[in-house]
Amino acid sequence: MFLLVLPALFADVIAPYDPLEGRLSERLVPPFWLQGGSVDHLLGTDKQGRDILTRIIFGARISLAVSLCAIVIAGTIGTSLGLMAAYFGKWTDAIIMRVVDTFLSMPLILMALVTVAVFGPGFLTVIGVVAALLWIGYTRQVRGEALSIKQLDFVARAKVAGASNVRIMFRHILPNVVNTIIVLATLEVGAVILLESTLSFLGAGIPRPHPSWGVMVADGRDHIIAAWWIAFFPGLAIMTVVLSANMLGDWLRDHLDPKLRQV
Repeated sequence: MFLLVLPALFADVIAPYDPLEGRLSERLVPPFWLQGGSVDHLLGTDKQGRDILTRIIFGARISLAVSLCAIVIAGTIGTSLGLMAAYFGKWTDAIIMRVVDTFLSMPLILMALVTVAVFGPGFLTVIGVVAALLWIGYTRQVRGEALSIKQLDFVARAKVAGASNVRIMFRHILPNVVNTIIVLATLEVGAVILLESTLSFLGAGIPRPHPSWGVMVADGRDHIIAAWWIAFFPGLAIMTVVLSANMLGDWLRDHLDPKLRQV
């Protein structure tokens, strides 16, 4: 995760070059350990002479920003709807879950492409599309746990004491599902980066010339034989961060679950 967080926070300080500026005289320079490479460009340059390492570092900032914004928005909406569905039940639960089923029946990538085609590619559009696709998981997970928690005695005592529905949901039930939300949010980091990279690769995400990892992979697909490093290193960054996010989520699940921790 340090490969994502630290470069994103200090990109302006540690990046050796401007991510948007290139020199055609230095185009397609290989990594420094290959013949023709240079220590001035450790991971080589692309077809416009832009430094690959610099663009990967600034691409981490975009990936982190998209992930945080989309997960916060999706988590807030999904958790609230899940609590409402579980607590009120009946027609409230039926309406919310039918909406969830409707979203689950749609092809996600196709829906994302259509949305981007309507509103145009951009940073805010990608965040909105990703958040619209992620809230479903939070709603289903929170609803499933809240259904059992609302049957416990402390919830009944809160009702007898005259606590409002909103207070019971967010003061008594929500703290008991926070662990699950944290684990799910951690696991979603990898999914968000993959989705954002996929949209950018297809030309429906972060617009050029911004250094998104997906855009960098797309730029390198036409040079995969002669200049493999253009697509390889951004793809390696995606794989490393997604793998580390999944491992962190698994660790948090084991650490926050008392039963698994005892085992």
